[in-house]
Order: sequence, then structure tokens, then C-alpha cells
Amino acid sequence: MQQDAAKRGLDVHVVSRPPARSLAEAAGLLGVEPREIIKSLVVKHKDGSFFFALIPGDRVISWPKLRSLLGVNKLSMPHSDVAFAATGYERGTITPLGSSTPWPVYADLGMEPGRICIGAGAHGHSAFVDSTALIAALDATVADISDPEPESRPSS
Repeated sequence: MQQDAAKRGLDVHVVSRPPARSLAEAAGLLGVEPREIIKSLVVKHKDGSFFFALIPGDRVISWPKLRSLLGVNKLSMPHSDVAFAATGYERGTITPLGSSTPWPVYADLGMEPGRICIGAGAHGHSAFVDSTALIAALDATVADISDPEPESRPSS
């Protein structure tokens, strides 16, 4: 991951952190807001190829928006072993940097400019990088591909 970042001229700072059971817990451990953690999701295209969708931690992927953007009627999240085969990274550590295959990247319009946190390719580690520099280095397509995280409903 760091070699790929260096080749792209990207300044990435990798930190160690204790295991987290949720994105919110990881944000607390890292001292950031959930929206500053960017989820790197591997998505399978209907043609069998893959791409990365970068989504802020307080948002969820919008399948209708993503399908419309790509002009397809079917996209899916691959099983974890398929995602590993496509990227070389285990789920929870995935990053487009250093992926075993350099798949296209789509970054959500909701990613704020400035310092963000992404997967670092290994459990117990996170990487801090400037979002604008990351988008440019990955030649990412920026589009509205997410929706707000649904609020959890109180049980009655």
C-alpha cells in the first residue's frame, strides 16, 4: 500500500490501532468523526470486473445512483473471498492503494476535502491521507453515489 502511494506521489501516514467492532468505535479510537473514515468497498460489475467505491463512514452506498452512473441494472458486493482475490486485501483492510489489480475508483461527492482515514491493507492499521490528493492520485471519478446512513429505529 505504501509503495503504491509513494509511486503516486501521495503522502500517507499509517497508524496502528486496537481492534474495533464498528466504524464508530474505530473513529473514536482514531480521534476522528465517522464521516472522516472512508470505506473502500469492492463492487462487482455485471461484466465480471470490479471497482472501488469510496464512501464516507456516515453514509451508505446508493445502489440506484451507482447503477444509473454506470448505466447498468446489476451490481453486487462480492463475497469476502472474491473481494480478497480481486484486491489482495481482506475485508476491513481494503484500500485501492496497492490493490493486486488497479480497478477503477469512484469516490462519493460527499467526501469532504482534507484529512481522511482509509484502510491500510492490514488489520489493526489505518492510513491518513488528504482526500483531494487521493482522488487525484487514483484518477477517481467523483459522483453522488451514497445516501445518509439510515437511522436506527428504537425497539419498542
